[in-house]
Amino acid sequence: MKPKNITELDWNLLKKKYPNNLEKIIAKLNENYPIQYLIGDVEFYNSIIKVDERVLIPRPETEFLVEKTINRIKTLSIKKPSILELGTGSGCIAIAFKKNIDCEVTGIDISLDALTLAKENALLNQVDLEFHQKDMLEESYEHYDILITNPPYVSIEEQVGLETKYEPQNAIFAKNNGLYFYEEIIKRLSITKNSPKLVAFEIGYQQGKHIKEYKDKYLSTYYFELEKDLAGKNRYVFLTKK
Repeated sequence: MKPKNITELDWNLLKKKYPNNLEKIIAKLNENYPIQYLIGDVEFYNSIIKVDERVLIPRPETEFLVEKTINRIKTLSIKKPSILELGTGSGCIAIAFKKNIDCEVTGIDISLDALTLAKENALLNQVDLEFHQKDMLEESYEHYDILITNPPYVSIEEQVGLETKYEPQNAIFAKNNGLYFYEEIIKRLSITKNSPKLVAFEIGYQQGKHIKEYKDKYLSTYYFELEKDLAGKNRYVFLTKK
């Protein structure tokens, strides 16, 4: 019997993939196990991205971040921009850029397991990307035109959906009320000699004012813009070099 809140399309995919184990699959769904992991992939910005417990599941909000950033890159008139993605996870953002604009993309992640899957996704989508295992706060931001990140931004004390317990926790939660990585990245940018022309963040919808405070404190050489997602929530910060 099809569980509630499962689309007919997804149910048919599950039946095809697990014809002899549907009872176990239904039990997992009833325990809030993400259906994306059971299906094994998601569509993200016209790409198919394999997902499992090694990586965070790509969200629609992040697709909109990619779209907004691509539109901004086009206004900068940079020929073949070099893009650095911090915390690449499944590689979905890096792959979306490489498939949709003429660019060079480097994705870094602290998780070797995540990078292994990101490389599989790059191969699946037939794109050539650079991936490196490194802490996002140890990577040099020098000589990149664009920096983009959807870092961990949920406060450790915040209530989240039950299904997120199956996702890598270090990709979700951050110290300092979820603001830790934004402040540290901005501080690092402030001491970067050849810093990116554009910085794009996905953020928690209540974090914009705090990130602006960090920008004003450390990065006087950048303009600050806060933009909304499709639900009308403040979700994206763009820092553009003056």
